[in-house]
Amino acid sequence: MIIPYEMIEREALNRLIEEFVSREGTDNGYEEALSTRVAQVLFRLKSGDMVIVFDQESQTPNILHKDVATQILSEQDV
Repeated sequence: MIIPYEMIEREALNRLIEEFVSREGTDNGYEEALSTRVAQVLFRLKSGDMVIVFDQESQTPNILHKDVATQILSEQDV
């Protein structure tokens, strides 16, 4: 299920994005500040390039590229 970022309280959204950009494997080799990486992800959420997906089975949210989210969700409907 895709959750519009606007439906999430600002503080919770910031924590979700911070957790996302801090995950192992998300290091892009640049030494950008956490606030910069958070701002970049927020921009991509606002532009619709990325979306927040809530996995009902694990009861956890995740941030994905919209194409990946669409593919995963369509596979679950099969």
